[in-house]
Amino acid sequence: MKKLVALLLALGMAQASHADTFKWPGGAKAAVSLSYDDALNSQLDNALPALNAHGLRATFYLTLASEVVAKRLPEWRRAAAQGHELGNHTLYHPCSRSKPGRDWVAPHRDLDKIGVAQLREEILLANAYLQAIDGRTERTFTAPCGDLLAAGQPYLPAIRSGFVAIKSRAGGVAPDMAGLDPYDVGTAGPDGASGEALIAIVKEAAAKGTLASITFHGIGGDHLAVSTEAHEALLKHLAANPEVYWVDSFVNIMGYLASTRKR
Repeated sequence: MKKLVALLLALGMAQASHADTFKWPGGAKAAVSLSYDDALNSQLDNALPALNAHGLRATFYLTLASEVVAKRLPEWRRAAAQGHELGNHTLYHPCSRSKPGRDWVAPHRDLDKIGVAQLREEILLANAYLQAIDGRTERTFTAPCGDLLAAGQPYLPAIRSGFVAIKSRAGGVAPDMAGLDPYDVGTAGPDGASGEALIAIVKEAAAKGTLASITFHGIGGDHLAVSTEAHEALLKHLAANPEVYWVDSFVNIMGYLASTRKR
């Protein structure tokens, strides 16, 4: 019995030690990935200026067919030049139409009827379009609607070689860094969340020494919106505590993680 207790204690101490020894840049306690899906006007009007005002860098996942990309292309290009990542959110944002509440999905963009090969071609073409905007060859991907099947088959394995990392499921805080799969990263979707709720997510990551991922849509407008006040409260908290939080684009955060695993 004593040997068993000693073994369990040793295992617990080893796990705690690993969490304690994971080192984020600048001695920060957690990394924070702020991302913004769907290429929305409110992101350029409200989110981007707020991020820049606080000196924070984020990832904007563009749906390339969005008219906001075409009409405001110089602004997206400027965002990339300012250090933000332009991530891949597909050309047309296909989602499964068969799921509850999905009547808004157009029949020709129904992921239940689009095969893996076709979707892969479209996603890699989106990478080429993004490179034409920002000149970069490395980026990350977020799955539209969190749907991972194309015509009933998993499609992420077919596209992972084109990306540094992928946000693929719900879950805003990584439980540990040792077990984090870069191609299966969870993210929180805070529709209508308060500033306090957003801050609680990043505080949890700091307590665990891991990664917080938050995926916004509208900021002070558009769909699935968070108020500008709640968004600003989060940014102020992050900017006021640089010794606690390393806030950067998802591609930079996951690139750093990859570099630590090569050591």
